[in-house]
Amino acid sequence: MPAARVDAAIRDYDHWLDQLAADNRTSGLATAVVVNDKVRYERTLGYADAGNDAKVSPNTVFRLASLSKAFATTLTGMLVRQGVLTWDTRLASVLPFFKLRDANASQEATVRDILSQSIGLPPNAYDNLLSTGVPYQELERKLDTVPMTCDPGDCYGYQNIAFSLIGDVIHAKTGQFFIQLVDRYLFLPLGMTTASYGRDGLEGSRSWARPHYRHGKQWVAYEPNENFYVPPAAGVNASIRDMEQWLIAQMGGRPMVLPDSLLEVLHAPVIDTPTERMFSNWRRTRVEHASYALGWRVYDYAGHTLIFHAGAVKGYRSMIGFFPEYHAGVVVLWNCESNTPAGLMPMFFDALLGLPHEDWAQLDRAERPAKRPSRRARHKR
Repeated sequence: MPAARVDAAIRDYDHWLDQLAADNRTSGLATAVVVNDKVRYERTLGYADAGNDAKVSPNTVFRLASLSKAFATTLTGMLVRQGVLTWDTRLASVLPFFKLRDANASQEATVRDILSQSIGLPPNAYDNLLSTGVPYQELERKLDTVPMTCDPGDCYGYQNIAFSLIGDVIHAKTGQFFIQLVDRYLFLPLGMTTASYGRDGLEGSRSWARPHYRHGKQWVAYEPNENFYVPPAAGVNASIRDMEQWLIAQMGGRPMVLPDSLLEVLHAPVIDTPTERMFSNWRRTRVEHASYALGWRVYDYAGHTLIFHAGAVKGYRSMIGFFPEYHAGVVVLWNCESNTPAGLMPMFFDALLGLPHEDWAQLDRAERPAKRPSRRARHKR
């Protein structure tokens, strides 16, 4: 990747963030660009808590939502390398309570099936009940009431409840709690010093981003939702500084912790996800093929392999993506449900790859308020 193109893409990205801030399109945001294991750009915008004028800093902790899934699959891969389990370990052999509606499927479903979103259930099975407060422990024991859409491993269907069974599997195989193992194997060795799990971990952080909603031209903070804090699928909290280290490691920059042989397995496509291309204008235009690996999406982005994932829970959004061939990636975290920031990452990718500019974030259509509630902070390294 030509250095001049990287520099130009970062300048463009900085300008687009200026527009985002001027248009008051997010309550708070943190983002970073990593190239060749170096943090080339870091920036924060807006409020961690508009109620007391607390600003987002590089160490402000956000909910990661489904970016958490890659932590679960990475830990699993490390345990596979140790011989604790295999990707083909059958769930029923470890979890006596596990059942699907089809008896044969119950016996055949594997760790790989749940972590590649191909267990055979319709998309988001029981997410609606999880969001209303029904305990995960109850829902994981009701999967046998959900009609199957295919045999395990044969089709894609995005899950949170079924995916989180990996936490039960790991506990059953090791006798240790999932979140403690993530801390030991990932957070600590990667220097993710402000990363944690759960609402208590979030609110116990020195600086944490409260979710916000828009009221007129102002942003109003509210309390985080306890629901959907299922650890493997959506439980991680982290700052942009933490996520810089995570991005470096996933791009191969920490081989003593995450060797290339493990990353190759995690990032290898497992199941096609043809409907994924329909979810946004940038996907329809740029993504030529989409699949799911192990906790990661894999896109053919205008002829280049993009490893990607997005996350969303009430009041929080997150995105991470990188091009393995260029060792270049971006992570964005924000604490409201605005869709505008989601278009910034593909705009940066287009600039990085030398593709024609498209305003995927629709910044030019933004209604500019009379008053801007927050100032930005740049952190370049």
